[in-house]
Amino acid sequence: MSTAAVPVSRSLVLADVVPGARVRDAALVLTGAGLIAAIGQLAVPLPFTPVPLTLGTFAVLFVGAALGPVRGALSVVVYMLAGLAGAPVFADGASGWAMASFGYVLGYLPAAAVLGHLARRGGDRSPWRTALAAVGASALVYVPGVLWLMAFLGIGLPEALALGVVPFLIGDVIKAVAAALVLPGAWALLGERGRAPRR
Repeated sequence: MSTAAVPVSRSLVLADVVPGARVRDAALVLTGAGLIAAIGQLAVPLPFTPVPLTLGTFAVLFVGAALGPVRGALSVVVYMLAGLAGAPVFADGASGWAMASFGYVLGYLPAAAVLGHLARRGGDRSPWRTALAAVGASALVYVPGVLWLMAFLGIGLPEALALGVVPFLIGDVIKAVAAALVLPGAWALLGERGRAPRR
C-alpha cells in the first residue's frame, strides 16, 4: 500500500488541528477575545493624533487567521461586547464607544472575518500570501476607523486620513511582515498534523 504524503488541505486554519468540537470552539473564541484584549493593551499615545498606536490590529489578524472566519469574527464580537459593557479591554484600558478610536474597533470585525476566510483558502501558508492578506485585512480596519473619526471629531476626509491613517502605515507594514513570519512558521512547525483533510 502506498504511503505517499497526503496533500495539504487549504480549508484548514490553525485551530482546526485542535481536537474537540463545540467546547473547543467556545474556548477558542474566548481565548481569541482575550488575546485581542491583552495584546491590544500595548498602546503608545501619539501627541499629534487622538488615535493611539497599538498592537490590536496584529492581534486581530492573528486571531482571524488562526481561528478562521467564524470563530475569528466571534472573538471580535465578544471583545467588542465586553468593551461596550464596560470591561477595560480596549487600548490603554478604555471601554465604551465614546472615543475617537472606536471606529477601528468596529473595523476589527471585517478584518478578522476576511483574513480568516483567506487563511481557510491557504492565504496563510506562504510569507508573500500572508503579507498580502494581512495588508488587505488591515485596510478594512481603516474604513470604519476613518469614518468614525470624521464623525467623532467633526473633521473632513483629508484631516481624518492625516490623523487616522498616515501615521500608522509603517506600523501596518511591520505587522504584515510579522504575520508573514509567524503564520507560515506555525504551519511549518505543525508538519503532518496540518496535512490531514478536514471536513
